[in-house]
Amino acid sequence: MSTDAPRTGPTGPTGPAGPAAGALLLCRAEPDSVAPAAQLLREPMLLTRAGDTWSALVPEGTPWRQAGEPVDRVLTGWATALAVGAPWPVLALWWDADRAGYTLASGFRRPVGYVWLTNGTPAGEDEAMRTFAARLGLDPVLDVQTLDHLTKPDPDADARARLRGLLAVLTHAGVALPTGLTPGAPADHLREIARARPDARTVARPPRREPVRPEPDTADPGPPNPTPLSPAPLSHGPQNPCLPWSGTPRSRALALAQVAAGLPLALWGLRRRSGGWAAAGALLLAHGALGLSYELIRPRD
Repeated sequence: MSTDAPRTGPTGPTGPAGPAAGALLLCRAEPDSVAPAAQLLREPMLLTRAGDTWSALVPEGTPWRQAGEPVDRVLTGWATALAVGAPWPVLALWWDADRAGYTLASGFRRPVGYVWLTNGTPAGEDEAMRTFAARLGLDPVLDVQTLDHLTKPDPDADARARLRGLLAVLTHAGVALPTGLTPGAPADHLREIARARPDARTVARPPRREPVRPEPDTADPGPPNPTPLSPAPLSHGPQNPCLPWSGTPRSRALALAQVAAGLPLALWGLRRRSGGWAAAGALLLAHGALGLSYELIRPRD
């Protein structure tokens, strides 16, 4: 079942996207690899490790509350934007007053997700769980059997207990959430826990880079240097190979992938009147165009 299912009822502070709503993003990559990709979302987030090969992103804001967009659509858009052009999958966990669920995005493949109602009633398709297990490389027998139990009625398990059961299975894939980062907890609590982590860092939009203007040299140049030296390139500090201004083949490939994915994603979001999807597509288009335009205007050696 798609997480784009229509929502009913208010979306204000007392509605489904009210104080009970929260979210986590899990990326199967090291924090140093996740940080530059997360900057493309232009949303302030706290980044911390969530296992040997996993990282967790905790949103510092609650755009689903201010904009009235359901939290599941916002998180699906974020996960899709992160996963496009990245060699690692992104798992979005979300919950509100009515439902809870997950969305798994990986590359250009269609995201897969599952939903439970607040009382734990399954509201998804069993095939989604099997696809989820296959994409994450989980055990096709033992882990799939455990996941199948999450799709069966259980009067003793509510929606957030189902998410905790999902995370228990994901420990086999290396996920280890820090203590306190528990699905179902209030967003403010999640931020406090993440901020207290010693390895936590804030990820926001990329800083604007001002062009370097050389000042006129009025000093006496002195005697000529007998040993000609090649001019050292101007440096703004360490460059990440994924960022548009790095000028690497990897950055060019990422820019092309962002443009190719952003246009249909934005159009699809507009047709569905989904602000989250449309915003994700617009961000991909903007950053892809930035990377390609840099390739056209930057000086060649």
